[in-house]
Amino acid sequence: KTLNMVLYVVGLGLGNEKDITVRGLEIVKSCDHIFLEAYTSILGGVPKERLEEFYGKPVTIADRGMCENDADDLIIEPAKEKNVSFLVVGDPVCATTHTDLILRAREVGVKVEVVHNASIMGAAGSCGLQLYSFGHTVSIPFFRENWRPTSFYPKIKYNRLGGMHTLCLLDIKVKEPDFEAMMKGKTKFLPPRFMSVSTAAEQLIEAEETIKEQAYNVDSTLCIGLARMGQETQKMVAGTLKELTQVDMGEPLHSLIICGELHDLEFEVVKEFLIEGSSFTMEKQES
Repeated sequence: KTLNMVLYVVGLGLGNEKDITVRGLEIVKSCDHIFLEAYTSILGGVPKERLEEFYGKPVTIADRGMCENDADDLIIEPAKEKNVSFLVVGDPVCATTHTDLILRAREVGVKVEVVHNASIMGAAGSCGLQLYSFGHTVSIPFFRENWRPTSFYPKIKYNRLGGMHTLCLLDIKVKEPDFEAMMKGKTKFLPPRFMSVSTAAEQLIEAEETIKEQAYNVDSTLCIGLARMGQETQKMVAGTLKELTQVDMGEPLHSLIICGELHDLEFEVVKEFLIEGSSFTMEKQES
């Protein structure tokens, strides 16, 4: 049976603590427990204390361990008897983690309500590209010495063959265990890392040089670097992958778009922030 209490999964938007919707804020203020999911994204450098002050309630950080291993006991179980808010940067249904939490809660009879908000999936349209013209979204993970995955490559190739743009979400590492310290018996975490547009461009160049299927051209395919979308300091820069390796987009979070075919109207907007003298080649849509 469904119980009277609710697990609210609330989107916070992209900017700062004030980007929550009016409905979302009313819900959070009425809840007994509030969790902030803190490993798939970050809210514009807003510390937990500032959220607590804004909500007038204590907030518990839900890191990866809690979301993946302890969510049943710490988040879902309390929602059987009390109202619980699970706060997500952006929109709640844009990451599979949150879908999993919603399914698990419903399986044990907990009522779940989702409160939507702005996410990078929509804010990417600020660069002038039409959202209708995007294909698969891909994730670009940090390459490591012995692990250089390229599962994103065939999806980019598929999109580009269809003339579609690709939104690349860039890796973030928060509360990653320090294995060297653990081998010495200490529990230690590495400092947070956020992938930059320049690092993503370097990895995409390496992937093309390794696979060599011409999914994109590192010297001529137009790409767009995005930083801090939805915040006052948001920044967009367009150029080729080679050019973007040299661009400093500043503070996180960053995303990258690999363009497909461009409509004239799309390019009218993009050229406003195109690197001067860029070597890109225009791939035009058949009008």
